[in-house]
Amino acid sequence: MKKWFVSSIALVLALTLAGCGSNTKNTGENAGAAGGDAPKAVTKIVVGTGTQFPNVCFIDENGKLTGFDVELVREIDKRLEDYEFDIQTMEFTNLLLSLETKKIDLIAHEMEKNPEREQKYLFNKEPYAHWRNKIVVAKGNDSVQSLADLKGKKVLTTATSAAATILENYNKENNNALNLVYQNGGANDSVAQVTTGRVEAFLAADFTLSLIDPKQELKTVGPALSEADILFMFRKDDPDQQKLSDAVDEVIKELKADGTLAKLSSEWLGDDFTSEEK
Repeated sequence: MKKWFVSSIALVLALTLAGCGSNTKNTGENAGAAGGDAPKAVTKIVVGTGTQFPNVCFIDENGKLTGFDVELVREIDKRLEDYEFDIQTMEFTNLLLSLETKKIDLIAHEMEKNPEREQKYLFNKEPYAHWRNKIVVAKGNDSVQSLADLKGKKVLTTATSAAATILENYNKENNNALNLVYQNGGANDSVAQVTTGRVEAFLAADFTLSLIDPKQELKTVGPALSEADILFMFRKDDPDQQKLSDAVDEVIKELKADGTLAKLSSEWLGDDFTSEEK
């Protein structure tokens, strides 16, 4: 009798434990312990961006970092399960050095692809925007239509920017005809510098004027000085960076196909500037 009773208790306990096991979620951790697949490793990626580019990467009235490039990075992060993006802000002029010294892994700041940059850095292949750079002057200025018209005059630019490259290359070929005035990367006072006469002009992408000049005190003049695809930047000759770049390209293709990229551009930039046809 006693032996039968003990056996019955053992059987009940075994069935109870078996029942509990069938209701346990098979997480990656549990699966690994049971001999299944180990939890998937997620690679942390530090993304460098700025805070002074209106509607691209800026701090809004609630103190939140947002804008076209920022929200695009967040959308890409959602769709890349193998990566986790950590967005960090810094001065624009520090972005390239931070990438080179591995303080960041990716630059998201409307970076134009040009020959000078392509020699040193890796760009992903699928553009997420397209720029046309033009001269910007005060609305009442009818004397400027080309860089030649700016000879001896002050032209505002930002060190390490694509616009600076255009102007510096022009100066190399034209005996330093332009008086370049460098700023730290903030676009917030560019309008004031032109309207007050401190500088004569600056270069800007076609979509930016409406963002930085809501009072419409400036205008673009002359033909486009350059056109460029806008891409993310990575370190060159680094297999892990190439793998990340390829993964980002696949997501950008998805975002174009499902309309998300065009929607983000229209929301933040006022129109769809995501293709060369614009």
